[in-house]
Amino acid sequence: MVKVLIIMADYGHDPTDLTTTKPLHYRICVTNRKANLCHAPTEVAVPYHAFKDAAFEVNFATETGKTPRCDSRMLEGLSQKLLGAAASVMKLYESMTASAEMQQPLSWTAPGFSLDDFDVVHIPGGHDKDVRQLMDSAVVQKLFADYFPKTKKPGRKVVGAICHGPLVLCNAKGEDGNSVLYHCTTTALPACFESVAFHGTRLFLGDYYKTYGAGSENVETSMKRVLKDPSQFKSSWVPNRPFVVEDSEYNYISARFPPDAAKYSEMVVNLAHLVQSYKSDESRTQ
Repeated sequence: MVKVLIIMADYGHDPTDLTTTKPLHYRICVTNRKANLCHAPTEVAVPYHAFKDAAFEVNFATETGKTPRCDSRMLEGLSQKLLGAAASVMKLYESMTASAEMQQPLSWTAPGFSLDDFDVVHIPGGHDKDVRQLMDSAVVQKLFADYFPKTKKPGRKVVGAICHGPLVLCNAKGEDGNSVLYHCTTTALPACFESVAFHGTRLFLGDYYKTYGAGSENVETSMKRVLKDPSQFKSSWVPNRPFVVEDSEYNYISARFPPDAAKYSEMVVNLAHLVQSYKSDESRTQ
């Protein structure tokens, strides 16, 4: 069975899409790379349900094993009505929060904790400043400095990240001092999307859409700065067409923002199945 870890900060990850008002009809095909997924808007709940649909074993991990809470602005009050998701999507999120996996997370600072115990690691994004607990953690950076090289093909590990999630990998440095993404093709939150969200909501949300505060470097710039060539950062300015990047040398998949989450989840599931099929073939030939 494929073992998956969703690694999170205690608070602040983006639970739901900011753009959809349509009812959610969730479906996923785990065997066909061209399978069609309906719009499934969330960076945490959609991957979780995709992994469960694929019969993967799913675990969550936070810094000390505290049950994670996603960004309340996307879940409650006026900001939820303006920026949050439809009621059907909220139900998807609520079913995840009630799960035993999310209620009893692991601790990524616990003695002996290792990402090596998992076949797939998913890194969700989030705008709230509390997600910096994950992005800036030296412990997390060391975990990924050790784990990410094992995704190099024909490696048997898979890493996926969405929106701000790739910043975790951006900050993880290998033995050569470069980011673990130095040779990778990747995407993350595009600068144009971040700028529109920040300036469009600044009057009533302040610098909410700038995780490191107003005037700080945008995600796209941070990503390009650690790559061998800035052209390795791929993006699309078309918001309503899923855009997901799969690296050719590493089992690494990245996406821009919540509306990409359905296609992203499909691709991570299928890549995990592909990697597992290699394991099965090796076992039969030995």
